[in-house]
Amino acid sequence: MTEIKDLHKICSQTRRDIVRMVHAVQSGHPGGSLGCVEYFVALYHHMMEHKAQPFNMDGEGEDLFFLSNGHISPVYYSVLSRAGYFPTEELNTFRKLNTRLQGHPTTHEGLPGVRIASGSLGQGMSVAIGAALSKKQNGDKHLVYSLHGDGELQEGQIWEAAMYAAANKVDNLISTIDANGQQIDGATDNVLPMGSIAAKFEAFGWTTLSIEKGNDLAAVIAGLEEAKSLSGKGKPVAVILKTDMGAGVDFMAGTHEWHGIAPNDEQLEKALGQLEETLGDY
Repeated sequence: MTEIKDLHKICSQTRRDIVRMVHAVQSGHPGGSLGCVEYFVALYHHMMEHKAQPFNMDGEGEDLFFLSNGHISPVYYSVLSRAGYFPTEELNTFRKLNTRLQGHPTTHEGLPGVRIASGSLGQGMSVAIGAALSKKQNGDKHLVYSLHGDGELQEGQIWEAAMYAAANKVDNLISTIDANGQQIDGATDNVLPMGSIAAKFEAFGWTTLSIEKGNDLAAVIAGLEEAKSLSGKGKPVAVILKTDMGAGVDFMAGTHEWHGIAPNDEQLEKALGQLEETLGDY
């Protein structure tokens, strides 16, 4: 378990990794990646019991994580590498020909830490439920975590999965919703209003909690610890994580415009000027 001061350093370096990766190939999704940094760092460096080496695809005897909104792969790859799953130097290959670090995570390249392909939205919860049920059948007491975008909840498969999880008492599953209020075409309230996400999950039979400050590392850790304490009680747990898209870089924050575009040279320098290099750039 990493000290909070060191977790902050990892967060800063992760944000540097994200903007540099996306800039280098002028392609990728920096906004949601930046917004989820605290969640990923808290999960992989504080909450989960997991083993980077040797990587076990089956995940027996460890907590598992499934990224459903796979377009935020930059934050996923950065945190996996900084957690020891593969060398940080490999971040240089992001989105390049024949890389293991595809724009959306895939499995056929054999990248350690990645257990499902998640380019198509809406599928990750179903996979996470299957993994959670497998752990129950195998007597494995570890938890399964998943992450979803709020715009992704417009996919019907999510709600089929949510019904199934509650009906089958999949209480070793903690699914987090990145509630940044933004999607590729604008604010979610303008594209397709979601109403109360917490009320929806409660109506579907889940236990829910909200983390109001999703870019406050201490608040994220406290919220995930509460979620863990609520597991094993007959219901799956949904965490509504309220983040800022583009958090940490002032000109990217709070807008859908940085959902899927890369910074130019000048913008990269401005972004890096706001982010301390703490662990060494790859």
